[in-house]
Amino acid sequence: MTLTISLPRIHIAPGSHLTIPDVSWGDFTTLLEELGEKRHSRLAYYQGLLEIMSPLALHEKPSRLITDIVKAILDCQGRDWEDFGSTTLKRPPLAGVEPDTCFYIQNAALMRTERNLNLSESPPPDLAIECDLTSKTIIQAYEAIQVPEVWIYADDCLSIHLYSEQGYQDSSQSQIFPDLPITTIIPQFIQKAYQIGTRQMLAELKAQLQ
Repeated sequence: MTLTISLPRIHIAPGSHLTIPDVSWGDFTTLLEELGEKRHSRLAYYQGLLEIMSPLALHEKPSRLITDIVKAILDCQGRDWEDFGSTTLKRPPLAGVEPDTCFYIQNAALMRTERNLNLSESPPPDLAIECDLTSKTIIQAYEAIQVPEVWIYADDCLSIHLYSEQGYQDSSQSQIFPDLPITTIIPQFIQKAYQIGTRQMLAELKAQLQ
């Protein structure tokens, strides 16, 4: 397939997405380079299917709040972490995906000095987080990359998906935080942040955890 449209010139309305079939891995990596990192859109690729998404502005706050909550919990537990944000995760030539954010936790020490993530040499992130996700392309990409745990926050609820050889299995319990009711904590404290502000919400969370 030869791409005849200059994708950097395509304007996708916030909250919408564009799906393009029969895209080669080479085309996908070229698009990543052409679009650059300073962009609002996000890309997902799985076996020739490219999806370009433009998140709504209201999508960003829950994502950042979940990131803050995860860091607060890890701090209270005295555990190391490395936040790799929306780094493009690639498993050539099969899949590529850009999470809202992703963490190395079990493998934090291994990834501490990593500057150029290469999943052929390094493990995938221990946790990837997505907000308002409806795309099967993204879930299939995560399966190909074998991210151990994926959280999806949508409609004020958090779902946990644990990787297995049969694909992702829904779970009510996080493997990363097995002693905490994560599916309750995340929505509860996101709502608290809207009510009392992020700083106060995090202070209450830390007090509860301690």
